[in-house]
Amino acid sequence: QVQLVEFGGGVVQAGGSLRLSCAASGSIFTLNAMGWYRQAPGKQREWVATITSSGLANYADSVKGRFIITRDNTKNTVYLQLNSLKPEDTATYYCNGRGFYSSAAVPFNSWGQGTPVAVSS
Repeated sequence: QVQLVEFGGGVVQAGGSLRLSCAASGSIFTLNAMGWYRQAPGKQREWVATITSSGLANYADSVKGRFIITRDNTKNTVYLQLNSLKPEDTATYYCNGRGFYSSAAVPFNSWGQGTPVAVSS
């Protein structure tokens, strides 16, 4: 089993910044793409950003130029730097990780429990 635990959410004023982190642990053989999603109250979960094991990053248009995703492969940890925050960024942010279990034959697609981000105007 693979566990993902997020940290770093909180309340911030518009224009401010936050840094989220997500650490993966468990029977990990390889950890491939890691990403962040978010879900605002009353809305569907949406993709925010993804980073591959080699560091290639992609972003949703709504956060491009404001958010930065990075990862530390030695720690199985992914980060999301949230800059120039807007009230519409308010949501619970979820970490996602995909890879293979120690057996190297069984894939996993795991989610964290979520960390809330609230941006006040």
